Amino acid sequence: MFTARRWWENKGLQIVLLALVFGSAWTLRQTQGALVMEIYLGIATPLKTLQPGNTPENRIREAKLLELQTRIVELESQNQKLQSLLGYVEKEPLAKRPIVARVIGRSAGHWWQQVTLNSGTKAGIQKGFVVKAEGGLVGLVESVTPNTSRVLLVSDLKSQVGVTISRTSAKGVLRGDSSSEGVLEFYEKVPNVKVGDLVSTSTYSKKFPAGVPVGRIKSLDLKKLPTSVAKVELFPPIRYLDWVTVYPGPENTDPEQPN
Repeated sequence: MFTARRWWENKGLQIVLLALVFGSAWTLRQTQGALVMEIYLGIATPLKTLQPGNTPENRIREAKLLELQTRIVELESQNQKLQSLLGYVEKEPLAKRPIVARVIGRSAGHWWQQVTLNSGTKAGIQKGFVVKAEGGLVGLVESVTPNTSRVLLVSDLKSQVGVTISRTSAKGVLRGDSSSEGVLEFYEKVPNVKVGDLVSTSTYSKKFPAGVPVGRIKSLDLKKLPTSVAKVELFPPIRYLDWVTVYPGPENTDPEQPN
């Protein structure tokens, strides 16, 4: 009896520890760690609650603050754009000052073709009015309602703009390419033009006033038949249009075609 008690005193603690280890391992395997997670959450949750910076009220307050900061940044950005646009408008003679409008609609399926403005006939906009933005020509008002206008963009495949090369006066027709670039077809077989030349609306244009910036020559194909062509990088930020200015256009709105 004495020997058994002494043996238990020497080995009992080891046996208990081994039993705990094997028991814990079996429990982890059966519960796939769920029990350990429950124990952790039981200990960690009260500690998190005690931390003043992690209370639900503080998290809601921080979320509201971030929302307000985001709105302030957006308003400041819009204010800067408007100030720049209004400064440009004020330089125009009073009788020729354009109508300032904002892009409020753009179909995902017609991203490069059309935009909708928040002003229409009530603001004085009519079909055939010219639309510009920072950088130059944006497009032409295609249809209007009392409070909205739909604009056909210069990037539309249907768009045709009579243009000229500012450096040499070489002329042609710019067609949309459903992208931030356009395709310029020259009237001349071998025009005097090079990469980097600036492009603007020409005096031959029937839909747009002359001298409105359009873009820059990006690449040339002078061997193209039946006429030489160029890729034109459009200046206006067609992809990111926001605020625009709208002007009365020329009376003649017949489609433009090369001679």
